[in-house]
Amino acid sequence: GGKYDLGGLDIAKILQYEEVLKDCLSDYMLPPEATQVSTLIPFSPMPGGALTANTQMMRDDNTLSKFPEVIKAMQEVVVKGGFGTSVTPVSQFYWQQAYANVMFGPWKQIAPGYGKMVLGYFGKTPVEPDAEIVALASEKLKLQPTSENPLDIADLDPRKSISAWKERLEIEKLEVTEENIFIAAACDEKGIAFLKGESPLNVRKISDTDTKEEKKGKQKMTNGNYTVVVDGKKFSVQVAEGDMNIQVCAPVVQSVQAVVAAAPIVEAPAPVVAPAAPVAKAVSGTQVPASVNGNVWKIQVNVGDKVEKGQVVAILEAMKMEIDIESPCAGTVSSIDVAPNDTVEEGQSLVTIA
Repeated sequence: GGKYDLGGLDIAKILQYEEVLKDCLSDYMLPPEATQVSTLIPFSPMPGGALTANTQMMRDDNTLSKFPEVIKAMQEVVVKGGFGTSVTPVSQFYWQQAYANVMFGPWKQIAPGYGKMVLGYFGKTPVEPDAEIVALASEKLKLQPTSENPLDIADLDPRKSISAWKERLEIEKLEVTEENIFIAAACDEKGIAFLKGESPLNVRKISDTDTKEEKKGKQKMTNGNYTVVVDGKKFSVQVAEGDMNIQVCAPVVQSVQAVVAAAPIVEAPAPVVAPAAPVAKAVSGTQVPASVNGNVWKIQVNVGDKVEKGQVVAILEAMKMEIDIESPCAGTVSSIDVAPNDTVEEGQSLVTIA
């Protein structure tokens, strides 16, 4: 139809707006996969928003090289999960389980969201989930399958009441408003951290990325004791930050012949051995390593705490999953080797147990 008043709309200005938008977005990173077409999508249904959210997290965790394996593993996860519609949050459930299958081994772990889905806690899936996966999810999550209405299940959980989150906001000394209640209830600990201004900003800019890469290329050796080899001889070297002198000790191993030759000639000389140089003191105790690349979400212990074998000492976050890190032995926490929000790599020490 015609005769509509568009308020003097000047269509030509759209071109000007486009140029302004390009300029405003020029420093923001556009992931290349966001503009690619993939023939795998009908088999591994990963919607665009979830795709880039996940690949950006993989970039942060330095696991982007695993992307082809994860997207391929997603096919089996969808089939065995009952073909739930792959939109938020189900697309994330699929991705988390596929990621776990690649990083930890097929079906060695069950992602909580995926497990609850196949157990019926979010309603009925279009197709019955694989019986073996249902049994595995029940065992891993210690939950029984259910056919109850998800809303009824939620109503029975006191932590999902408005009063519970009002109380939590008051404890955290945060303003009790409808918006804050919604954010806290919907996002739990992450919501509280966001409201307290403790969440890291994940806005990715090209300039920031370039700076990080430049810093990565100029990484310095961290403080500590190192053994270096010069002309086949070992030296103990102490490296310290700042303007302190670097102490280079005598060779760790020195030949007896060289010392004897330099010594005064006496009758029946006893063999002379140079005193050993100080060697870097080994870390005392058992290191508790990260099981996967990710971010430190929580440290559950303090220095001096007694821990039992199998006790959770830290929680990592990877692909929006919380991954418990358990102590491999009983003992006393001698050091905390990382801090919350630190990015860690697989095998990196989180806590040391003496």
